[in-house]
Amino acid sequence: RRDMICICNGGLGLPNPLVGGTFQDTFKCYSMVFFINTKEDAEHGGKIILPPSALERLARLNISYPMLFKLTNDRNSLHTHCGVLEFSAEEGRVYVPRWMLEQLAAQDGELIQVRNVSLPLATYSKFQPQSVDFLDITNPKAVLELKLRLFACLTKGDIIKINYNEKNYEMLVLETKPKEAVTIIECDMKVDFAPPVGYREPEPEAMETTDYDEKDSKGTTIDPSQIPNKEFQAFTGQGQRLDGKTKNLISPDTQQQHKRERGIPNYNYKKGKITFMKAKTLKALLKEEAMEETEAEFTAFSGSGQKLKPTKRKHNPR
Repeated sequence: RRDMICICNGGLGLPNPLVGGTFQDTFKCYSMVFFINTKEDAEHGGKIILPPSALERLARLNISYPMLFKLTNDRNSLHTHCGVLEFSAEEGRVYVPRWMLEQLAAQDGELIQVRNVSLPLATYSKFQPQSVDFLDITNPKAVLELKLRLFACLTKGDIIKINYNEKNYEMLVLETKPKEAVTIIECDMKVDFAPPVGYREPEPEAMETTDYDEKDSKGTTIDPSQIPNKEFQAFTGQGQRLDGKTKNLISPDTQQQHKRERGIPNYNYKKGKITFMKAKTLKALLKEEAMEETEAEFTAFSGSGQKLKPTKRKHNPR
């Protein structure tokens, strides 16, 4: 038994017997803008419009569904893959999105070959935006998932075009799995993005550092205490009272002089015993230092004695 397929030279509908149950035809291709009843999203998708005679021939063939096609420009051997949107074009014509014409390097009215194919389901795809403007989209994966519903196939090397917020974005298909041409109809596909064309990683901001020498530019010696301390100091601000009164506060310079020491081990530690060390407050530290200064000036037995019995003054007769 010999299977029959139909080939129309120049899209004129002239049948030729070929084996394999494959639909193959040649049509004059035009952009979607030339179609009278074109849909709004047809220009930004991946489906074409064929004439009604193509549907009749496809119905007589034992082809797989959904209907997928390979478009080839015989002049330069460029090709891409697509689905079908409807069968309402004029006989001998096929209407395709503008990006497909650019991918095939074809002009309006040029002949292209249309052949039905069977493609595997996509499992992975990687895209590269052709402009850094794509980074302005808040959720690019969700947007791409929504716009890919207008497509039926993906071909490695194609530059597809999607429209979002009345702006067109071009996406280069860098990689597809399991093959270089896949169908994305009712499939679970992992999506990855490459850095957009022209994108540069932001350079880390340099830290501002100031070196202080012992002498300034005029040769005057600088006091080390006058060098600003950039070390972080917690709680160095001043509080404000609701009644407007001011409270005696400790200056930040005094706080810097009394830093709490950290990392001092507990030499009296005993195994099996937990000791909670209470941190000393700033007032306690000031009190201890005041006591130390007093002890340093203290001299034993330097006071004056007092007697319980008052002494009488001796009368000095004149």
